[in-house]
Amino acid sequence: MKLYGENNPAPNPRKVRIFLAEKGIEVPQVRVSIMKREHKAPEFLKKNSLGQLPVLELDDGTYIAESLAICRYFEALQPKPALFGESAIEQALVEMWIRRAEFRLWNPMSQVWINADPRTAVVNPNQFKDYGEHNKKIVANNMRWLDGELSDGRAFLAGSSFSMADIVLLCGLDFSHFIGLDIPPECGALRAWHARVSARPSAAA
Repeated sequence: MKLYGENNPAPNPRKVRIFLAEKGIEVPQVRVSIMKREHKAPEFLKKNSLGQLPVLELDDGTYIAESLAICRYFEALQPKPALFGESAIEQALVEMWIRRAEFRLWNPMSQVWINADPRTAVVNPNQFKDYGEHNKKIVANNMRWLDGELSDGRAFLAGSSFSMADIVLLCGLDFSHFIGLDIPPECGALRAWHARVSARPSAAA
């Protein structure tokens, strides 16, 4: 078994590393340099035709792409601690907050990275800069919305237990910071949540 990924700040490989750290699972890791475009090399495209990271290679030669799919695979192999929830309601809430983190933060954040960041202009020369700039406002507004949701005092995004939803949001917020989209200063609850989950040992994975 091998896990192909990339170092920080690449957010999707980081999700899997944090998940594995929380589970106490060790998997041999192979770095694939995004800066060197190794994820677009013909040999890597045989592993994932989309040329994206991370990718898990199983011992039988099966390749699993997409960070959440990889994490669900390990959750099935080692259910404890349950990072996708245990009861039906817990699982539903974790799934709900994963989707909300993806749609409300990751999607507009990605459009800023693709269309308004000079570092991606080399591979995306036809950037829609106005659209990228527009999405900066969406990211900030959705961070404020997240702050309001967390103002009820709960410890973690989906309830009282740390879950995959927290991992997804943490990696999204940290990558947002990397591209210059910080949590608004007035968002005290979101900032407190971020400090809390960032203090977990797994966050350094």
